[in-house]
Amino acid sequence: MSSFNNLRIVDNFYQTSSFFPMPTILISTLDEEGNTSIGSYSLCFPYYIAGKSYYAMLLECRNNSNTAQNILRSGKAALNFLPDKRKYFKEAVRLGFPGDTSKEKMAKLSLTLEDGQMIGEEPNQPRPKVITEAFQVFECVWDSSLENAFEDKPGQMDGYPEPYRNFNGITSLFGAHFILKIDRILMKDNYHNAIINGVKAGSFPRMPVDYGYRDNTNFWYTKSPKPIAEPIPTGKEMDIETVRYAADRIDPEIHFSDEACAGLVGVPRVFLKTALQGCTKWARKHDVTELTAEHLKIINDKRSREKE
Repeated sequence: MSSFNNLRIVDNFYQTSSFFPMPTILISTLDEEGNTSIGSYSLCFPYYIAGKSYYAMLLECRNNSNTAQNILRSGKAALNFLPDKRKYFKEAVRLGFPGDTSKEKMAKLSLTLEDGQMIGEEPNQPRPKVITEAFQVFECVWDSSLENAFEDKPGQMDGYPEPYRNFNGITSLFGAHFILKIDRILMKDNYHNAIINGVKAGSFPRMPVDYGYRDNTNFWYTKSPKPIAEPIPTGKEMDIETVRYAADRIDPEIHFSDEACAGLVGVPRVFLKTALQGCTKWARKHDVTELTAEHLKIINDKRSREKE
């Protein structure tokens, strides 16, 4: 006898058929006149996170929304992450309610806009403004080359006909997916410094988490509590001889010292080969033939360049 009940899956299942926590992001884009327009979204998640020539986010949205139409037109977007304040979330709900035009929504904007950093690098490429009150902003460009999504054009407000794309561009009658290449991650000083110098519980920004239009009356969200640290499991380390066996076979021209091997015993076995390949790649780039514990420390510190 199952302890669960079967709930029928319906449209917008993440809101209507489940409890699914999501971020609350304000996305700024450019309207037809080149002015910044803002919409609220939650279906926006990391997409390309490693092993590609760039990093990217995935945005899922209605293809007739102001945001989708603007991305189809200009390809530019900025993802603004606001801290957990009731007045900000109230504004996010207003900006996310469908029906109003961009001009109608922006006329009542209670947030502050400023230029991002990419406009300074590409002054001839218009960019949407970013929100000053945000603690973090991703400045992005839509990669319309994937699936030839550049063929999709704005203007179909009553739904797009087939054929549909699988993961980028117009994906259904009223749906769209956008692979957004991240050009810049902008962050306010205190959070930037925390990531560079070491994060503690008090370093995390308070972020609202929403659950969507749960009952057609209210937009439900939860306030952000203080983060709690849970130590990484111990006692699952490999022995140094296992690491040594793999290290001696990864690259005949790069040797790992015993101390370097000892520093890798905590790597999960499934990731050991990838970790060793990363170390040898770094060693070749820096003309190192004997990897030591000090080298490993530099390699493991992804922020070493910023600290310098």
